[in-house]
Amino acid sequence: MSYNPTNPLIVQSDRTVLLETANEKFEEARDALSIFAELVKSPEHIHTYRVSALSLWNASALGYSPSQVKEKLAEYSKYDVPDSLLFDIDDFMSRYGRIKLIAEDDEHWLISEDHLLLAEVVRQKKVEPFIEGEVKNGRVRVTKDQRGFVKHALIQVGYPIEDLAGYVEGDPIDINLRSPTLAGKEFGLRGYQKEAVDAFWAGGTERGGSGAIVLPCGAGKTVVAIGTMDVVKEMTLILTTNITALRQWRNEIIDKTDIDPDLVGEYSGENKEIKPITLTTYQILTYRRSKEDEFKHFGLFNEANWGLIVYDEVHLLPAPVFRAVANLQSRRRLGLTATLVREDGKEDEVFSLIGPKKYDVPWRVLEKKGFIATAQCIEMRVPFRDNELRLSYAMSEPREKYKLAATNPAKLEVVEMLLEKHKGEQILVIGQYLDQLDQIKELTGAPIITGRVPQPERDVLYKKFRSGEVPVLVVSKVANFAVDLPDASVAIQVSGTFGSRQEEAQRLGRVLRPKADNNTAHFYSVVTRDTTEQDYSNKRQLFLTEQGYRYHIETIT
Repeated sequence: MSYNPTNPLIVQSDRTVLLETANEKFEEARDALSIFAELVKSPEHIHTYRVSALSLWNASALGYSPSQVKEKLAEYSKYDVPDSLLFDIDDFMSRYGRIKLIAEDDEHWLISEDHLLLAEVVRQKKVEPFIEGEVKNGRVRVTKDQRGFVKHALIQVGYPIEDLAGYVEGDPIDINLRSPTLAGKEFGLRGYQKEAVDAFWAGGTERGGSGAIVLPCGAGKTVVAIGTMDVVKEMTLILTTNITALRQWRNEIIDKTDIDPDLVGEYSGENKEIKPITLTTYQILTYRRSKEDEFKHFGLFNEANWGLIVYDEVHLLPAPVFRAVANLQSRRRLGLTATLVREDGKEDEVFSLIGPKKYDVPWRVLEKKGFIATAQCIEMRVPFRDNELRLSYAMSEPREKYKLAATNPAKLEVVEMLLEKHKGEQILVIGQYLDQLDQIKELTGAPIITGRVPQPERDVLYKKFRSGEVPVLVVSKVANFAVDLPDASVAIQVSGTFGSRQEEAQRLGRVLRPKADNNTAHFYSVVTRDTTEQDYSNKRQLFLTEQGYRYHIETIT
């Protein structure tokens, strides 16, 4: 067995990979692993990755070959890469696209050069309901209007198909990028944004037109979508996370394209407009009066001849929308996200129904080029100062334990200290529990935005924060996603949703917009020491650790 002590990886036969953080090759090995492996845990000295079927399929979709993956493992491994893992890499990556979906004679067909494989797969219980007729000459007809369900069934049995059935043409729209923008600023797609558009569009062929673009918050995912709309030039439906995001999208589209503002519609609780470019929210789409009722607004998907559907923050796509998306496979579908991590484990549904990952750039790469702010992540660990509270914590059930730790009153002193330290900067204080946020509002005198605050009032406060009139803003989870606050340079997280990796990434993203002067941001996470909150905090940090961020630990006595 060969041995190279200067390399940082130990590759194991159970598909786990151990990465030494103190090694000189740590960063380049980490960036290589991010293409085809998933970070599982990240303590101080050794990070653990797992090579999974889905991570390898995403690598295949990005154009990587089994030999390239194996070469990267061999390049950085201390020992020989186990033969069993080499076999798995060949096996899993060869499965992607081995079966293809095509359209022919107004029918949909599964085809494969491996006739025996196709015959075997279509007999699987999950696939069989969608098969019409017998396999002949390596092809079999499938139910045409069940295209999404066919794709999802096949990924569940281990054979993600390459969808070459193409797309219907949406109604044309006249839209072009502006330069300068309506606001008078020079505008053009950055190099990586153009690469993302090109990767999705793929020259207008059936090999493009569906998939996810993964870019950090602040890197201009909205601009990528606008660039895609400029290329597609067809009626577009855009799904956003909330009404604030919806209106920010509308402003960006009108500012950066020459589209007539009257052709950009809002389908929300306040307006029900269907226009050539229509924006809506996931909340509206999933609204129903009771669990027994139909989703009232799902008809929006069929209201117009859409040529492109954009899913903002696609990792948050609600389960009911997945069912609707399954019937929209003939429309081009663009997913935008900072992370494909889903806390419900349904990454395979995004892969099969929206499309595979088409473009991805490590956060640190864009940071080094100045496209997003340099972020310093600090975890502030505070004790329980009240013995009665500490006893109550010890005697509580798990969920109550977490809440007691998350709302520890000792955190308020840390918030005061950090507000003083960063006086004069634009600061967000972000939390999960409303009582805790109300206390911070009383302590600091800063305005607060929660779900209880009416939308018009939220819009006013966001505007005052952007202008600098309000230097400190206390916000609940309503500000986690797609709220554009470009001048925020400090975020203080006082509580979060258990171990949510996606929430941690989004909250850091609130301060990653590039800054005109000092392009530096600070992200503080205040946790109670030696509690379940500290354990959950370690899990929350996983995705950002994978992107190259390290948390500096400060202990408050």
